[in-house]
Amino acid sequence: MTTVDPQFAEDAARAAKKERVFARINKADAWFQVLGLAWITPILKAIAGDNPKAQGKEIWQLLGVPVCAIAGFLLLWAWLAPQVQTSLGAIPGPAQVWEQVENLNADAKREREKEAAFYERQEVRNEKLIAAGKEDKVKHRTYTGKPTYYAQIWTSIKTVFFGFLIATAVAVPMGIAAGLSKTANAALNPLIQIFKPVSPLAWLPIVTMIVSATYTTNDGLFSKSFLVSAITVTLCSLWPTLINTALGVSSIDKDLVNVSKVLKMNTWTKITKLVLPSALPLIFTGLRLSLGVGWMVLIAAEMLAQNPGLGKFVWDEFQNGSSQSLAKIMVAVLTIGIIGFLLDRMMYAIQSLFTFTNNR
Repeated sequence: MTTVDPQFAEDAARAAKKERVFARINKADAWFQVLGLAWITPILKAIAGDNPKAQGKEIWQLLGVPVCAIAGFLLLWAWLAPQVQTSLGAIPGPAQVWEQVENLNADAKREREKEAAFYERQEVRNEKLIAAGKEDKVKHRTYTGKPTYYAQIWTSIKTVFFGFLIATAVAVPMGIAAGLSKTANAALNPLIQIFKPVSPLAWLPIVTMIVSATYTTNDGLFSKSFLVSAITVTLCSLWPTLINTALGVSSIDKDLVNVSKVLKMNTWTKITKLVLPSALPLIFTGLRLSLGVGWMVLIAAEMLAQNPGLGKFVWDEFQNGSSQSLAKIMVAVLTIGIIGFLLDRMMYAIQSLFTFTNNR
């Protein structure tokens, strides 16, 4: 009877456990890449004991270098900012900008407290009227205080997604038609080339006049400023999706197209079973580009349409001209950049859900 060395068995079990840990880490790495958190993988591998020296080098490349770059940028900003004088004083440095972040957060808390107090007073007043038998005098008013910075951020996000969804609903079918039909492509191509370079500042007056003429109600589901901003986003952001969808559809393997003809697929089946799955990576690339364009366009549209989002916040602070305005504008600039990055990561994650195969 053969006996197994206990030490050998223990080492084998430890090695098997280590392999399972590394397998889980490698599986999670695909999603860390999607979320922009690739630096987590070498940290986990180093903790698990996989060549700490090599993993340390990887951590330095993925995390250390970016952190040092950001730190260097902040130091350069802090050094140069006081040397540039404007009509509102010196350019604010990182410390002054962070101070305004705290002020905006404090303002938002105070505004929420005022709103809660308003509704509490209204509820007490209405209860007294009901108790006195004066139900006909009960009124429910909406709080009309100034929007908080967070509310303005949310307004901008809602506006850009509304415009982006309309653009997607228009661009994807048109792109599929252009990719499948040479006639449709010949008809759409000159329109794309003409309207794609048009600035949102050129579209805005036209959209404003059309919305004002057709949307005459004052108590509709959407405000006019919201619609003007969203439609302007639509007109400027649909082109990347349209072009990439057409390119993706037209690049489908010809053998697959021939198979669809042999199987006598109808148009709907051909699109849903063959065209869309094959063109999906390029379609999502177009969607990511469109959302990025829409987010950039939105700020200018909100400035002029006075939609109560980040664009209007920047414009109001510019018009305000106080000593704190420039720092608040820089807070908005950083907010716009961070949200733009997060929107792109979100679209990349959604793309990965539909297009990851061997990487997951």
